[in-house]
Amino acid sequence: MPLNPASASSVLHNLIPECSQRPGDDPIFALNGDAQRRAAAGEDILNATLGALMEDDGSLAIMPSVFEAYRRTPPERASAYAPISGPPAFLKAVVTDLFGEGESANQCVAVATPGGTGAVHHAIVNYLEPGQKLLTSSFYWGPYGILADHTRRGIETFESFNAEGAFNAEAFEQSLLGLMRSQGRALVIINTPCHNPTGYSLDDRDWEGVVKAVERASELGPVAFLLDFAYAKFAPEDAAHWRGPLERIARCAAAMVAWTASKSFAQYGARVGSLVALVHSPDERIRVANALGYSCRGTWSNCNHLGMLAIAELLNDPELRAASISERKRLTGLLAERVEVFNGLARPENLRYPRYEGGFFVTIFTAKAQEVANRMRAEGVFVVPLPGAIRLALCATPSSSIERLVRSLVSALKAEQG
Repeated sequence: MPLNPASASSVLHNLIPECSQRPGDDPIFALNGDAQRRAAAGEDILNATLGALMEDDGSLAIMPSVFEAYRRTPPERASAYAPISGPPAFLKAVVTDLFGEGESANQCVAVATPGGTGAVHHAIVNYLEPGQKLLTSSFYWGPYGILADHTRRGIETFESFNAEGAFNAEAFEQSLLGLMRSQGRALVIINTPCHNPTGYSLDDRDWEGVVKAVERASELGPVAFLLDFAYAKFAPEDAAHWRGPLERIARCAAAMVAWTASKSFAQYGARVGSLVALVHSPDERIRVANALGYSCRGTWSNCNHLGMLAIAELLNDPELRAASISERKRLTGLLAERVEVFNGLARPENLRYPRYEGGFFVTIFTAKAQEVANRMRAEGVFVVPLPGAIRLALCATPSSSIERLVRSLVSALKAEQG
């Protein structure tokens, strides 16, 4: 006898319980979709939600050298399966892009991943047991939590900033030591330079605090440290001093970098990335390479072959590499101009936000983030509410629209303050 359709929903639950109440869309993509619908209906919309670099005319910023590299890639190679861990030329090019030609480059293990997201996934499943928690800052890229939950791990945070608005090294160390005592191992994820969502970049003093905390924690058990490198190519030159600290961390902990072409080469849709591990021991390098390769096979099997071949060509060919650096320099200048305009307008309004020198996003502190975002959205200005803050995507905001963005933000903040 067939079930009554009216009662079927209360009887049949084919999904396992933990999957039966998943949200249907990413909150940021949902906001972006709403903004696009209202703009298509004729409203004057300012959309400062999505993390993609746009030209001042509203078109997506691209790098022509990337498409020249695509054009040079033989179709029969691009159409074939890629090696599980990634083409050797691509992996070597990524390692060189990060570490140059020095000794550290010779001690790296790398695998291909679908963007930086895949790199974060591999770090979580290979360096944490199910039920354990990763550690990151209290302001963090939301998918860290989704990846942890989906892989049956968890997430713990430390307070991002101290009373002076600088990186809270003391809170980081306390949280890391506490996690080591409670679960016996730790995975730390730090996104710098140009942190998403705050725009903050660790300086030398901040890095010193991080390194010392990891050194102390490693005395209690195995520590893994993942540097999320997604936005680093858009950092001011004096904010990119990460290599030395990471090499120091590698002496006592598992040191890794999540590298992606999504931001560095404006190739969000290509899904080309890599997890790079700096491992001093030859025997451990073999174990790490095997473990990461196994994870590749057990998830996506292999990545976008055309994208990896093209990025390898771009990084290895001197002419194309020079062109890409020049093109990115223009885009970095475009973003830097917006940062300067924003800081010039925001500081006189006494908006509370961390040090912001470059990057796709900046975060404004407020206890009423959802209410402020709702007020701004009613005016046609779309931003992303976070716990305790509003994220503004200056990467997607033309310089000429930043005054409107700040004006709407200040108005909404004042309204909520009464």
